[in-house]
Amino acid sequence: MMEKETILVGLSGGVDSAATAVLLKEQGYHVIGATMQVWDPSLPTPKGAYQKNACLSPEKEDLQEVKEIADKLGIEHVVVDCREQYRKVVLDNFRLEYSCGRTPNPCVLCNSFIKFGVLPSAARAQGIKFDKFATGHYARVCYDEKSTKYLLKKAVDLSRDQSYFLHRLGQQQLAHVLFPLGEKTKPQIREVARKAGLKVADKEDSQDFYCGDYNDLLNFPNKPGDIVTKDGQVVARHNGIWGYTIGKRKGLGISGFAEPMYVVEIDAEKNQVIIGPKKDLYKDALTAENVSWVCGEPPAQEFDCEIKIRNLHLPAKAHVTVQEDGKIYAQFAEPQLSITAGQSAVMYDGDIVLGGGMIL
Repeated sequence: MMEKETILVGLSGGVDSAATAVLLKEQGYHVIGATMQVWDPSLPTPKGAYQKNACLSPEKEDLQEVKEIADKLGIEHVVVDCREQYRKVVLDNFRLEYSCGRTPNPCVLCNSFIKFGVLPSAARAQGIKFDKFATGHYARVCYDEKSTKYLLKKAVDLSRDQSYFLHRLGQQQLAHVLFPLGEKTKPQIREVARKAGLKVADKEDSQDFYCGDYNDLLNFPNKPGDIVTKDGQVVARHNGIWGYTIGKRKGLGISGFAEPMYVVEIDAEKNQVIIGPKKDLYKDALTAENVSWVCGEPPAQEFDCEIKIRNLHLPAKAHVTVQEDGKIYAQFAEPQLSITAGQSAVMYDGDIVLGGGMIL
């Protein structure tokens, strides 16, 4: 019998990645666990109570949990230093986007460039030999004989689907990746971990990108400006546009309006936060740049699809036009709430991910 392939598993210390290692080992693969080190000691350590189940947080406890998982499963475990690349790709972009009045999604960049790029590449540089890379994401990959392309699909359990965060993965990455959880539900995964005797079987999921206050990461000096209505009336002041995002209502320091007011626009050039009633949050079109196509190219110059404008957004029908400069223009069948610059617009054909870009 031929020996099965060696799989490098991104092991984070959570139940999903642990169950991924269990499932692959049960299938006869030689499994190696790899944990990315992204926490830079120069980052401010959150004071008091903080969100421990966050992706970016002090890693001492997590690394100990990962070691216990690897020891319990009897698999090799390596720690891969990704701190410099993480800072350049994820954190620097995070700061840049907020300074420009946009609201970034750091998980999209982290997945495409760090988890599925730097981590396996750096592991190889450390002398680790493996055939494929696997993670605990809820998504699916399959090879389409007709198009001779790898397809990225939603998870079977749509309540857990994470394909939105993976839309920038290309053919080369998909050809060498496994998502063992794509066909399963969260309760099934917890049971897998429980049967394997892993303490993380009932561990809470990661809830956020960063464990502390975003202002600690941004570390911007105050830059006061005006909060204005759409007709230019100054109603309050702010200390920096990065403290606001589209749809924000609380903490605006305004009163005297007949109806609730929300942040409907951020003008970085004028250093203004524009407010308006909820109806002003609805828009029927968007433009996105830096577009990535899963199959390497769009399905057509114009096509119909469904678009998610954030992870928890219900896919909305839209007509997409690919412009000459590579950007996409999407016209929605119905107006959508809080289309936000900096977030990703991800296009779907049913359960197939076509690609996505950054909303302007």
